[in-house]
Amino acid sequence: MTQTNQSNPNEMIVHFGHRALSLEDVVAVAKGAKAKLKESHDYQTYIQKGANFIDSLLNEEGVVYGVTTGYGDSCTVTVGLDLVHELPLHLTRFHGCGLGEILSPMQARAVMACRLSSLAVGKSGVSYELLQRIENLLNLNIIPVIPEEGSVGASGDLTPLSYLAAVLVGERDVIYEGVRQPTADVYAKLNISPLRLRPKEGLALMNGTAVMTALACLAYDRAQYLSRLASRITAMASLTLKGNSNHFDDILFAAKPHPGQNQIAAWIREDLNHHEHPRNSDRLQDRYSIRCAPHIIGVLQDALPFMRQFIETELNSANDNPIVDAEGEHILHGGHFYGGHIAFVMDSMKNTVANIADLIDRQMALVMDPKFNNGLPANLSASTGARRAINHGFKAVQIGVSAWTAEALKNTMPASVFSRSTECHNQDKVSMGTIAARDCMRVLQLTEQVAAAALLAMTQGINLRISQEELCHSSLTPSVAKTLEQVKADFELLTEDRPLESVLRQTVDKIQHGLWEVC
Repeated sequence: MTQTNQSNPNEMIVHFGHRALSLEDVVAVAKGAKAKLKESHDYQTYIQKGANFIDSLLNEEGVVYGVTTGYGDSCTVTVGLDLVHELPLHLTRFHGCGLGEILSPMQARAVMACRLSSLAVGKSGVSYELLQRIENLLNLNIIPVIPEEGSVGASGDLTPLSYLAAVLVGERDVIYEGVRQPTADVYAKLNISPLRLRPKEGLALMNGTAVMTALACLAYDRAQYLSRLASRITAMASLTLKGNSNHFDDILFAAKPHPGQNQIAAWIREDLNHHEHPRNSDRLQDRYSIRCAPHIIGVLQDALPFMRQFIETELNSANDNPIVDAEGEHILHGGHFYGGHIAFVMDSMKNTVANIADLIDRQMALVMDPKFNNGLPANLSASTGARRAINHGFKAVQIGVSAWTAEALKNTMPASVFSRSTECHNQDKVSMGTIAARDCMRVLQLTEQVAAAALLAMTQGINLRISQEELCHSSLTPSVAKTLEQVKADFELLTEDRPLESVLRQTVDKIQHGLWEVC
C-alpha cells in the first residue's frame, strides 16, 4: 500500500495550473512539498484574461458585483469608482473575526494549496501575480495564522480565508521560521512588497471551499491509513485472544462481495496466515468485535472511493462566485461556494471512523477481562507472584480508551443538517462543511488515540501468550512480527506500573505520520 505520508514531501514538487491535483498532492504540500505554478506564456495569458475582462467590464458598464457593489445582501449598495480598489481590502478586514484554535501549519499550508488549485482553474478573474504570490508564500514557508472557527461553509470559508487574503496584502500574522510574527515584519525582513488586490481578487480569495477541502484531504489521508492499521490491530487482538482465523476465510467473504470489506478480511487473513479452509470448523464463534471487524472497518474502506471523488472534484473546481468566463465574456452568478459535497463526506467519514474507535474499544474490553480473554491475566498485567496484587497493567488505559471512544461517538452528529440562516437571510441555507471537517479531524484524533492504546495492549497480549508458551514468535507472520518489533522499540513489557502517557503520545504521533509499517 503506497501512502503519501510515507514518502518525503520536502523532496517533492507539486505542479499547479491546467492539471488536476490529487488529494495526495495537497497532503504533500501540507507536509512541505514545493509548489510550482505553470509558467507557459499561454497559461499566463489565459489567467490574465480573466482579470483583464473584469477591468474592461468595469470600464464599459461600470457595474460588477463585488467590484462596484457590496457583498451578499449588500449587493444593492453602490460603490463609487474612486473606492473600487479599497473594497477588496475592506472585505478582508471586516472578516477578521475568527476565533477558536489556530489551524496547524500543516493544515494552513493545505488551505493555501487548495485555494491556489481553485484559482489556477482560471475562472475567478484573478491575476497571474496573485497566483505567484501564493506559490511564493508556500515555498518560503510563510504560513498565515488562521483561526478555525467562523465559517458556515457558504458563502465559502469567508472568515478563515480572509486570513490568507490579509497576509497577501501584508496584514495580520504569519508563522515564519516556527515563530508567530506580524506579516509586515516578515515582509520587511525578506524585502517582499504587499500585494495590492485587484477588483474581485479579495472576493475570489475568500469566497470558496478551500478550508473544508484542505481538512478533507488531510482527513482522507489519515482515515485511509487508519483503515489498514485497524485491520492489523484486529489480527493482533485475534492472536491475543487465541481467536478463530476461519472468520476471515476467503470462501466465506466471497459470499458477500463488498470490495472494501473483502480487502479488510484479506489483510487480516494474511496477518493470521489463514490459507486452509475448514470442512466443518469445531471452533466456537468469536465475539462480534473480532468476527465482524471486516464488516465494520470495511464500511470506511468501501466509502473511500466516493469520498475521494467528492474531495478531488471540489479540489479541482472553481468554487467562488461569480464565475468569470473570460473566453466567452460572461459573468455568471451562482452558488459554487456551497460546500455540501465536502460536508457530506466529512459527516460520513467521522461516522465510519468513530465506528472503528468503538470496534477497537470492544476489542480492548475483551483482552482485558479474564472472563473473556482465554487465560490471560486481568488487565494484561505481566506482573507475577506477590507483586501481582499491586500492579494494574492497562486498567487505566482502558478507561481512557472508553473516554476517547465515547467522545468520538458523541461527535458523529452530522453538522450538515444544522444549517443556519445568516447575513440578512441572503445566506439562508448553508453547508456547515467546515464544522463537519473540524468534527471529523477531532474524531480522527480520538480514534488514533484508541488505536495507539490498542497497539501497546495487543503487543503486551501477544508477548504474554509467547511467555505462556501458547504462541511461538516464529509462527507469527512477518507483517505482525514487524509491528511487534516496531512497538517494542518504544514500549517495554508492562510488568510494574508506570505512567504511559509519554509512550501513548509517541505512538499517536507515529500513527498520524504513518510511521507504523502496516503493509
